[in-house]
Parts: sequence; C-alpha cells; structure tokens
Amino acid sequence: MNDSRRQKRISSLIKEELSRLFIEFFQTSSSGLITITRVEMSKDLKTAYVFLSLYGCKEKEKVMELLEKRKGMLRKSIATKIKLKYNPLLIFSFDQTNAYQERINKIIEAIRKNERESSRSNKKKNH
Repeated sequence: MNDSRRQKRISSLIKEELSRLFIEFFQTSSSGLITITRVEMSKDLKTAYVFLSLYGCKEKEKVMELLEKRKGMLRKSIATKIKLKYNPLLIFSFDQTNAYQERINKIIEAIRKNERESSRSNKKKNH
C-alpha cells in the first residue's frame, strides 16, 4: 500500500494508542503476548486495518472475540486521544507475515541442505 504521510502518521498514532490499551486491558497470562505488528489506514482515513501477532496464546479465536466485543471502547479511547475528523472503524486480523517468512526460511534451508548433500555426493564420486 502506498500510504501518504498523513496516513502513516495516523497509523502510527493509532498503533501507539492501541498498544497502550492492549497492555492495560487485554494483556493477561492466558492471552499471551498480543503485539500490533502494523496499522494501515484507508485513503479516506475512515478505516484502520490492525494486524496482530499473538505469542504464547492457545486460544486465538477467544482473543479476537474479546477484541471485537471491546471494539467500541477502543474506538472511544482513540477518539479522545487522537483528534480526527472521523473516528476510524477498526478491523482486526492476524498478521500472516511471520508464518510466511518462517515457511520461506524452511524452504530455503531445505534447498541449502539438499545442495550441500548433492555437493558431498559429487565430491565422493570424483575421488
């Protein structure tokens, strides 16, 4: 997404405020570590796409349900802290970037391992 400077600034402010709220209201030992990996704003600044990462949490669906239930409170808090023309709608989703990177790293490692084994077998044939 090619964001404008204003979109980036507002994304940053919303991420900061939500991070504070998550620590204050949602962070428990059973929820694990809830991290906001990024926030992307729509061009009209009416929607904030909030990407989350959960570590040490076995029940991700329950965390997402809780966030959906408390969305009104989160929006109200954002409205009081960040002065905007429109209070953005919050859309939460899990960030798949880490899983994707992990999968790519495993594939690359498997290719390297295969190349090393192939190289070793070629050296043995030549001797």
